[in-house]
Amino acid sequence: MERVGFDSTVIASAGYDSGLRMLEVEFTSGAVYRYFLVPGRVWRELRTAESAGGYFGAAIRGRYPEEWMPDGGTR
Repeated sequence: MERVGFDSTVIASAGYDSGLRMLEVEFTSGAVYRYFLVPGRVWRELRTAESAGGYFGAAIRGRYPEEWMPDGGTR
C-alpha cells in the first residue's frame, strides 16, 4: 500500500485502501498498524486534520479492529 507522509509528531505516514476499507498507519516510532472497516470519510478527515495525532487519538484509536505489522506492512 502506498503511504503519504504526514507533518506530525505522532504519524510518519499513512495510506488507505478504499476497496478493503483499510487504513495503514506508520507511527514516528516506526511501528506500523492496519485498521479495518475504516470509512473513507475518516481517511479524508485524517489527511486534513489540523493535528493528525489528535484526530487519530479521538477518531481512530480503539474504534476499529487493528493489526500490528511486525514487518512494517511490507507483506
